[in-house]
Amino acid sequence: MKKLRTYVLSLIVLLSFETVSLSKNAPASFADLAEKLMPSVVNISTTTIVTTQTNPFPFQFPPGSPFEDMFKEFGTPQERKSSALGSGFIIDEKGIVVTNNHVIKDAEDIIIRVNGNKEYKAKVIGSDPLSDIAVLQLDTEEKFKPVKFGDSDKARIGDWVIAIGNPFGLGGTVTSGIISARNRSIGLTRYEDYIQTDASINSGNSGGPLFDMNGDVIGINTAILGRSGSIGIGFSIPSNSAKIVIDQLIEFGETKRGWLGVRIQDVTKEIADVEKLDEPRGALVASVAQNSPSDKAGVKAGDIILEFDGQRIQEMKELPIIVARTKVGKKVNVKIWRNKKEILKIITLGRLETSEDFKVAESKKAPEEFIVNDLKITVRKLTNEDIKNRNLPNQTSGLVITKIDKDSPLINSIELNSIILEAQKKKIRDINDLNQAIKQVMNSNEKTILLVIYNSQNQRRYIGIKLD
Repeated sequence: MKKLRTYVLSLIVLLSFETVSLSKNAPASFADLAEKLMPSVVNISTTTIVTTQTNPFPFQFPPGSPFEDMFKEFGTPQERKSSALGSGFIIDEKGIVVTNNHVIKDAEDIIIRVNGNKEYKAKVIGSDPLSDIAVLQLDTEEKFKPVKFGDSDKARIGDWVIAIGNPFGLGGTVTSGIISARNRSIGLTRYEDYIQTDASINSGNSGGPLFDMNGDVIGINTAILGRSGSIGIGFSIPSNSAKIVIDQLIEFGETKRGWLGVRIQDVTKEIADVEKLDEPRGALVASVAQNSPSDKAGVKAGDIILEFDGQRIQEMKELPIIVARTKVGKKVNVKIWRNKKEILKIITLGRLETSEDFKVAESKKAPEEFIVNDLKITVRKLTNEDIKNRNLPNQTSGLVITKIDKDSPLINSIELNSIILEAQKKKIRDINDLNQAIKQVMNSNEKTILLVIYNSQNQRRYIGIKLD
């Protein structure tokens, strides 16, 4: 019995040691790491010039008057500044900074604050909307302290990370957490393979670095879930994907992505069964672009791509990311499932950005739509093409209604393709203006919103709607 107790005790001790060896204790402090990295993280502020027309007369025309639009173009253009904030980090001692493309998009001026006090102007070396990455150059001869990239492929779920950035304009903010998930796709960009983290990321953190415990950048903080701020779910572009884009932007000022020339879809269980494939995997070729690299190599619609350049394709979404990372002009081996057997094709990759397939896709890209929950409608921003096709005044701004729910409070008052011009007597330029007006109404006692619209016949109308 004594021997049995000794054996059980020894087993418990052994298991305890194994458990400790498999876990890593939380750092006692992030202070040393934060102090080392803070000088390399920058705060970015941008200024965009917005032009508006002022009334040229010392009086207002009556609402709906035909003279209102007739004389609107004779107003004096007035410019106002619109500001935005973001984050970034220095990757070269000469002052090369990495951030998100959406942080600096359409900016007239870019001011970068380094180490909390010194400010520098910056210019854009190159930007890429598809991956949401931009590279900037500080306008100075000074030397800076850069950070280096780590290997994001080695980052594991549960690893400790810290984020440093400029949330809500509060520069030099450090937050910590763990990697919550890998390979996330949330529908923001064409190439998504996000690292998910619970380190607090808020508005203004965009473009800032996500560090591992070695002080290496393993991600670029890009998106959050939750409009009101951090809810413990943030997303970062993996450093291995980002570095390929960054190197190309620095060298060429643009990206050069590999291109196969196929349209693909998921391989379902039913398709796998029909094709006698062992399991649902790979990317099913729905169509092949004429004269594309795949067309020239003999790839056909109905083929299932199982492996690309030695990398197994488990899910369809993996293939575009892997192809885009591959060098243009490289000859790659592609394993294909056709007629219930595996065959090999050798394909010389083309360049996505110069392909006709890409140009057509970009020109036909649908404008972004927004759901307005309180009004139960869907809208999109008014475009220059809308203004031209509907013969509207040149300075018209607003939101086009593309969908009205059956239980919408507007269902009997507004028709599809109407344009919301004003809300609560304030011009609507984008979805944020409308949301702000709705929020103001919902916080009031009356709960009635006043909208000014163009109906589908371009007739100007005032509409009062009671909100629940």
